[in-house]
Amino acid sequence: MGNGFHVQDRFAAGAQYIGGKLRSGTSGRSHDVVNPATGETVYTYELAGPADVDAAVAAAREAFPGWSGATPAERSEAMHRFAAVLAEQADDFAYAESLQCGKPIKLSTEFDVPGTVDNTSFFAGAARHLEGKAAGEYDGDHTSYVRREAIGVVGSIAPWNYPLQMAAWKILPAVAAGNTIVLKPAEITPLTSLMFAQAATEAGIPDGVINIVTGAGKDAGEHLVGHPDVVMTSFTGSTAVGKRVAEIATATVKRLHLELGGKAPFVVFDDADLEAAVNGAVAGALINTGQDCTAATRAYVQRPLYDAFVQGVASLMETVRLGDPFDPSTDLGPLISHAQRDRVAGFVERARAYATVVTGGEAPGGDLADGAYYRPTLVADAAQDSEIVQSEIFGPVLVVLPFDTDDEGIALANDTPYGLAASAWSRDLYRAGRATREIKAGCVWVNDHIPIISEMPHGGYKASGFGKDMSVYSFEEYTQVKHVMYDNTAVARKDWHRTIFGDR
Repeated sequence: MGNGFHVQDRFAAGAQYIGGKLRSGTSGRSHDVVNPATGETVYTYELAGPADVDAAVAAAREAFPGWSGATPAERSEAMHRFAAVLAEQADDFAYAESLQCGKPIKLSTEFDVPGTVDNTSFFAGAARHLEGKAAGEYDGDHTSYVRREAIGVVGSIAPWNYPLQMAAWKILPAVAAGNTIVLKPAEITPLTSLMFAQAATEAGIPDGVINIVTGAGKDAGEHLVGHPDVVMTSFTGSTAVGKRVAEIATATVKRLHLELGGKAPFVVFDDADLEAAVNGAVAGALINTGQDCTAATRAYVQRPLYDAFVQGVASLMETVRLGDPFDPSTDLGPLISHAQRDRVAGFVERARAYATVVTGGEAPGGDLADGAYYRPTLVADAAQDSEIVQSEIFGPVLVVLPFDTDDEGIALANDTPYGLAASAWSRDLYRAGRATREIKAGCVWVNDHIPIISEMPHGGYKASGFGKDMSVYSFEEYTQVKHVMYDNTAVARKDWHRTIFGDR
C-alpha cells in the first residue's frame, strides 16, 4: 500500500487546487505536513493567502453557470464516475490519510475510504432526487410548485480529524445540488482533500467546480468566509472557532451551516447487556484515537452495573495495541500532533486532583516515544461539573459516572452545552425510546455508538451547531427553495383586490 505514491512528487506544483490545476500558494509562508507517528516531515508547501482565495472563488464563480445548468442526470453521471475513480485509488487514499493523520491503516482502509466512496455514490443518486412539495392548487385559483435551485459559490472549512470524509461531506451535497465550492482543509492535513479534488477532475467534473485552498485560518479561512462572492459557508470544527465563523458570515448575510464540538454521553441502564456496553464504550471512546466529535466521552452507568462496567472497560482498554499506523494489527495510532497529545494529557493530569485515573493516563515510551501517542484512559470519581466531564478533550479519554434513577441518567446526559451525539443502552424498548426522545442530541444510538450511514443526517443541537451533513436533508443547506405560483382564472379583477381598492 502506498507503493509508488510519493507525496512530494504528487504535489510538487503546490497544495492549492484552483480551476482544475495544482499551484503554489502566495502567502509567502511555508508549512510542513508531519507524520504524527514519527514526527517526520512528509511534505512542505506554500500556504494560501487572500489572493489564492480570490482566484479559487473566481474559478468557482466562472464554473457555476455551466454546472448549475447541467441536468440532474448529467451531474449524477459525473458523480458516479467520481465514485469509481475514488474506488480505483482506494489504496493511495488510505495510505495518504494514515500518513498525515497517524490513524491506523485498518481504520483508513475499512472506514474512512469506503465511507467516502459510499457517500459519493449516494450523492450521485441523490442529485436526481431533490425533494419538494407536490404541485397543486392549494387555494383553488392558482397552481403552486416548488423549485430547488443551486445557490452559488460555497466556501467551506473542514477539520483535521477526518480530512477525507469531511472534504466529502462538504463537497458532495454542494456539487450534487449544482453549486460550486471552495474548500479550505486544515493546513496540517491537506493531502487527501487535494487528491479528492484531483479525482473529481479525472472523473470529468468540470474545472472550477471543486477548488481547494490550503492556508491558515486567519489568512485563508476568514477571507473565504467573508468573501462577497461566497453565498454560503459550511464549517466543521470547534465551537469557539465556529462562533468566529458565524460572526464573519452574518456580517455579509451568508447562509451558514455549523457542525461544532461534542461531548457525547453513553448512558447505560441497569438492564443493559453489560458485555455489549463495555465493548461499545471502548470502541466508541477510542475511534480515531478519540479525535471524533461524536466519540463516547461521558459514560453514565446505573449503579447496579457501575463497578462491573468500570472493571470491564479498564481491562479491555489495557488490551488495545498502540503502534505503527501502517501495521495492520495496530489498534490505536497517535494523536494528530504533540501539541494535541499534551493538551489531552493536561486534562488528565489536572483531573488527578479530583478524580481517579483507573487506567492509562500516560504517553508510552520505547519505540513510540517520538510519536504523539497517549494510552487509552479511563477516569472515574469525577464530579459532573468538573472540567474533564464538561469540556471537549478530543483524545482517548473516557470518564465514567454512576447514576441511580432513569430521570437522573437522562438529566446528566443533557447537562453539557453540547448536543451532537449520544447513546442509550437498554434491553427495554420503552426505556430506550424515552432516552431517544429526551436526550438532546442530533443522533441518539440505541445499543451501539458511532455508526453513520450516507442515507441519514448528521448534525447537532445547542453548542454543537445546526444544519445537516449527509442524506437528502443536506440539500436543505445547499439549495434555494423557490415557490412558483400561476394564476389559473384569467380574471383581471381578482376578488382579493377589494381589500386594497374599491368594493366587491
